[in-house]
Amino acid sequence: MQTTPSHLMRAYARQPVSFVRGRGAQLWDERGVEYLDAIAGVAVTSLGHAHPEIAAVIAEQAALLLHTSNVFRIDWQERLGERLCALTGMQRSFFCNSGAEANEAALKLARLHGQRRQIAEPKILVMENGFHGRSIATLSASGNPAKQHGFEPLLPGFLRVPYDDIDAVHRMAGHSPDIVAVLVEAVQGEGGIHVASADYLRELRALCDQHGWLLMLDEIQTGLGRTGAWFGHRHANIAPDVMTLAKALGNGFPIGACLARGVAADLFSPGQHGSTFGGNPLACRVACTVLDIMARDRLPERAAALGGRLLNGLQKALATHPHVVAIRGQGLMVGIELDRPCKELVGRALAEQRLLITVTRDKVIRLLPPLVCDEAQIDAIVGRLTRLLATTEGNAPSTLKSAAPVEPAA
Repeated sequence: MQTTPSHLMRAYARQPVSFVRGRGAQLWDERGVEYLDAIAGVAVTSLGHAHPEIAAVIAEQAALLLHTSNVFRIDWQERLGERLCALTGMQRSFFCNSGAEANEAALKLARLHGQRRQIAEPKILVMENGFHGRSIATLSASGNPAKQHGFEPLLPGFLRVPYDDIDAVHRMAGHSPDIVAVLVEAVQGEGGIHVASADYLRELRALCDQHGWLLMLDEIQTGLGRTGAWFGHRHANIAPDVMTLAKALGNGFPIGACLARGVAADLFSPGQHGSTFGGNPLACRVACTVLDIMARDRLPERAAALGGRLLNGLQKALATHPHVVAIRGQGLMVGIELDRPCKELVGRALAEQRLLITVTRDKVIRLLPPLVCDEAQIDAIVGRLTRLLATTEGNAPSTLKSAAPVEPAA
């Protein structure tokens, strides 16, 4: 436990625990206490912690070559681009370091698309409660006033409509001729685990085709098996024009990708966009290994099965809980909405149940377990959450030292 003053900026409300090692869905703190990870670094470590194949690849590539810059061809970048395009049906890829950067690339593609169509002030249609990053541009595209507060003036050029409401999109299209693209999540993660209907996504695709807009799917949290399919939009059987990835692509090693097809694939020309570190040999080799493991171990299918078990278990266990408003999700992306703010449950889950969770939109418990969990660990998540929520009233938060023991993770 840290006792000296921190020299870090106060950008995070950190929990008073520091993890020193992990294995799969398990973590251990500096005192040797074991925890069950139900958030996977916020949908990042989908292959779990300390995956031996990822560790071996990182060590081997680090001893060979880390960085040369994008002034030169990077073989592992070419391989990753080929792999992702084959997997997604896209045609070209741009590599960066994070989801926000991937979305920045997508927003620039939309602006270029508008300029090519002789639209002087192109507009991008975005959704209420959406979240696309914390840079000024991606924050402007997001729909969370609490996260935007204090950073005004935000960038212009975004039109916002309710999520999963195709009539609102039709109305906006009727009186906004400068729209050039739609940016949408297949499931709103930060927005509270709201799942777009398949019909909504299909109608968005049709509207984009009708008006010449780019359909841009933010798959940063939903992509790479999280929803029970390789990508969230696959549940609607559609194809985007632009898709962004990050998080699980590197299983903890920073990498982001912006993929494009059709007219969007050739919008960038040399000098219009770039990244110092993006697509370096190490990041791209790790991402290729992640794709190998996910395909070999059929992790999207595994996420679908385990996600059904998690959702059904929670719905059964919490069906009569007086403060549970809704339980919703897709694959291993599940939210439990309460009727009151519940951010304190993050600390209590750690202290009382040795369980990692997050709370988003003040009232939604978000669960994003690693895709490599086994059935016993999924059941343990249900059991620990049920015990936690059974004591949501009248109990002061416990401390880590006085926490009651729980069953070990399987």
